[in-house]
Amino acid sequence: MSLAGLIDRWDSQQAAYIADREKRFDAMLDVLGLDNDGDFTVVDLACGPGSLSTRVLDRFDRARVVGIDFDPMLLHVARSQVDAYEGRLSIVDADLTDPSWPDRLGDVVAGAPQAFVSSTALHWLTPAQLLDVYATSYGLLAPGGTLLNGDHLRFDGRTPRVKVWAQAHDEQTQARAFAEGAPPWDEWWTELAALPHLAELQAERDRRFAGRDSMPPTAVDLHLAALAQAGFGEVGTVWQLSDDYVVYGAK
Repeated sequence: MSLAGLIDRWDSQQAAYIADREKRFDAMLDVLGLDNDGDFTVVDLACGPGSLSTRVLDRFDRARVVGIDFDPMLLHVARSQVDAYEGRLSIVDADLTDPSWPDRLGDVVAGAPQAFVSSTALHWLTPAQLLDVYATSYGLLAPGGTLLNGDHLRFDGRTPRVKVWAQAHDEQTQARAFAEGAPPWDEWWTELAALPHLAELQAERDRRFAGRDSMPPTAVDLHLAALAQAGFGEVGTVWQLSDDYVVYGAK
């Protein structure tokens, strides 16, 4: 399978785990459009294969996006799309858990970015790392800039009934998507690893993420508190479907 085919398969796979994924993207893009006019720069934190980055560029023909990720295989997929955007897309290999990650932006970002965005990625960070990323992003943002983070922010024991509803909704979404041919998470990664010349990247990926386990789910109030603690003067949510949110911080 080609990389282009795998990008389509990634979207199908992600939509199985994120109900109304495109509506979440649209909510984020709408905010970017309301907040910016003309040329502006967006930094996509943990950009993966470039799903959100390319949607920003497709919506706004004068925008520039810098995608940051630490997964060598996903970086390979993201970089395959750079030429199509004729200099408006840059991909940076950097680890958000390393405090020096902003240094990697120096060669590709001229001036302060107008927005930081992320989609289904920052849940891998510990609460302390999340706060650091939010605080660093706040410091780098242009005055009046915005951070937008779309992710599953799970209900906890304080709301047991809606937690059950959310879990059942996820299961229904996945069952429907898989029945329609969407690949499960593991199957997509197997397809990617089967591409020629990716053996070295697979080994490097295994090395980089050895010992890094996913974090326990967090609720939305942790993110709002972290954004406020990071310095954002206004924080809140701009979109929600069950336990899937887009949270924002405005500088």
